[in-house]
Amino acid sequence: MSPESTGQNKHNFTAYRREFRTWRGNRPFWAGLFTMLGGAPIAYFPYADLRLGNMTLAMSTTAGAGSLIIGILLITLGLTMWFHSIVRVFAGVAAILLALISLPVANIGGFLVGFLFALVGGALSISWAPGAPEAEEEAPYADPPPLDERRPESGEHESVLHGATVPQQQVGDHDAASGHDGGTHRAG
Repeated sequence: MSPESTGQNKHNFTAYRREFRTWRGNRPFWAGLFTMLGGAPIAYFPYADLRLGNMTLAMSTTAGAGSLIIGILLITLGLTMWFHSIVRVFAGVAAILLALISLPVANIGGFLVGFLFALVGGALSISWAPGAPEAEEEAPYADPPPLDERRPESGEHESVLHGATVPQQQVGDHDAASGHDGGTHRAG
């Protein structure tokens, strides 16, 4: 590689980072991440084996299938929050309900770790709202001229409005049914 092209990789990294930041800002990113992080321990712990030397500690329970289903549903809801943010409220409520169900079914909700992550992720998903699009900035108004320049000159009349437009009334704009006559009176 030549010394002239060393900045190209830095530019690509910056461009990818900006694209990711924009993608992350348009959806409940943290809600989906916390929900998926909550589903992983709930699904994992009933099937995990902890080995301490020659001793094996198995956490498997009769509710292993229920734990697996709850964990996979939480991971699916987290992905749904990321890629279909229109259903974020439903996904958030479902994540909270699954987190509550995981307490009695899945080893106290993945030893409270999965329960807390799923609960926080669901709450973040419900509370997230898309941002309003940025309004285009208008050009700033020009400063008004000083008072001395706004006064009419000596030959002009004081009541003349310079540059002001007055809306014209239409004469034949009378509606007999509603009594609206366009600002004129009937007397003449």
